[in-house]
Amino acid sequence: MPLMTAEDYKNSLRDGRTVYYRGKRVEDVTTHPVIGRAVEHAAIDYRMAHDASDRPLAVIDGPDGPCSRYYAIPATPDDLLQRSALIERATALGGTLVVLVKEIGTDALFALRLIAGHMDRKNKTSYLKRVEAFHAHCRDRDLAVAVAQTDVKGDRSKGPTEQAHPDYYVRVVGQDSDGLTLRGAKVHTSVSTNAHEIIVLPTRNLASGEEAYAVACAVPANAPGLTMLASGFGRSGNAFENPISAQHKMMETLTVFDDVKVPWDRVFLNGEVEMAGPLAKTFVEFHRFTAVSYKLPLVDLFVGASHLMAEYNGILRAGHVRDKLAKLISYAQICRGMTREAAREASVVDGVAVPNAELINIAKLYFATNYHQALAWVQDIAGGLLATGPSAEDLEDPKLGALIDKYLGAAGAPARDRLRLMNLIAEITTTDFGGYQAVLAVHAEGSIEAEKMTIWRQHDIKPRVRYAKRLAGIDA
Repeated sequence: MPLMTAEDYKNSLRDGRTVYYRGKRVEDVTTHPVIGRAVEHAAIDYRMAHDASDRPLAVIDGPDGPCSRYYAIPATPDDLLQRSALIERATALGGTLVVLVKEIGTDALFALRLIAGHMDRKNKTSYLKRVEAFHAHCRDRDLAVAVAQTDVKGDRSKGPTEQAHPDYYVRVVGQDSDGLTLRGAKVHTSVSTNAHEIIVLPTRNLASGEEAYAVACAVPANAPGLTMLASGFGRSGNAFENPISAQHKMMETLTVFDDVKVPWDRVFLNGEVEMAGPLAKTFVEFHRFTAVSYKLPLVDLFVGASHLMAEYNGILRAGHVRDKLAKLISYAQICRGMTREAAREASVVDGVAVPNAELINIAKLYFATNYHQALAWVQDIAGGLLATGPSAEDLEDPKLGALIDKYLGAAGAPARDRLRLMNLIAEITTTDFGGYQAVLAVHAEGSIEAEKMTIWRQHDIKPRVRYAKRLAGIDA
C-alpha cells in the first residue's frame, strides 16, 4: 500500500473509537478543538514523507515499496543515527514539542522482535512470526502506533496480586480458541487518541503467581471495550501568547481495557513471567534513545532563544550572561553527543542494533537532572516580562499598542518582536506547557532513579577496580 498523505491519515482516524475529554465523548478526534490539534501535529510525520526536502530522511525502500523509516529495523549504528536524525527533525518541525505518532510504537516493535526471538529459541514458541506479521501490517499500511505500558499500579509497595483489587495492572481474565480477554488500565499512554494501533507491554518484573499480568499484545484503537480518557497540556490561547501550543499538541490517556478481546495472532507474551521484565527493559532502552533524540530541538531552543533575548535586552556582553549561554550550549551538546555515542556504541543482537544502554541512560539522566537548572538560566536571561507582559488584545488596541511600542522595545528590537520572543520563552518555561515539559524531564521514559539503577547495572566496574588496586599496590 502507498504511504498515507496527511489527509489520508486524518480520515483514517474516523473509526468510532471511544475517547473522552473533560467528561464528554469525542465523536470525531480530527475535528475536536483540542485533540484535533494533536491530530494536525501528528500529521507532520505523514507530510514529511511527501515533502521533497524531508522524504530522503523520512522514507526508505521497504520490502513492497516505499515505507516510513520509522519501521526500518536498525541493523547498524548508522541506522540508529538516521533514526535519531529523523526524530530530531520531525520534532523540530513540530515546534520542539514531543514525539509524533510512529516513534514509540516502533520502539516497542524492535523490543518485541528481540524478546520473541529469544522465547522461540528457548521455549519453542512461535511469537516471532506474530511480531513480524504485525510489524509488516503496520509498516505496509503506514499506521501510527502507540504503546500502553505504565500500569496504574495502585499501592506501589505491593505487587499486582496484592492490590485492593486485581485490575490495577492489566491482566488476562480469559482465554479461548479465539484469543485473550484483557482487563485493567494503563496510564500515560502517549498519542493514543490519534494512533491506529496500541501495543500493550508489561511495566515491570513479574514472578511466579503473576502469570495473568505477563501479557504483551496489540489492539486497534477502536477495539470494543477500549476506552481512552484524554488529557493534555496547553491553553486554548492565541498564537501570539502561546506560539507552540496554539498550533501543536500531544494527548495522553488513561487507557481502560474493559474485557477487550485480542486474537491470538496479536498476542506476543502470555504468562511467561520471566520475560516480562526483560521485555519492559528492552523497550525502555530503545525508548530512551528516542526520548533524548526528541529533546534535542528543545535544548537547542533554550540556546537560540536565550542568545536572541540577551541581544534584545542589551546584555549579551555581560559576563554572567555569557557564562549561562556557555552552560546552555554545553547542556545541549552533551545531550546530543551522548545520544550519538549511544548509537555508535550499539550492540547488534539477532540482527537488531540496540543503543548502548549505559550511554543512553547517562544521556537521559544528564538531560533530566540538569533540566530545571537550564530553565533557571533561560528565565534569568529573559527577565520578568515572562510573567507580566501585555496581552495580544492590548497590542491590537491602537492606543495601548502605541504605548507598548514606545515603552517595551529595547536594544533596537521592536517591542512586538521582543514580546513574541518573550512569549515563546514563557511557553517553554513558565506556562502549563513549560510545566508539562518539566514533569516529562523527570518522569517520562522512566524515572531518574530507574536511569541511575540501569547505569549502575550496565557499567563494567571490574576493570576500574583492578586499576585502582594496581595503583594502590593492593594484591588482586
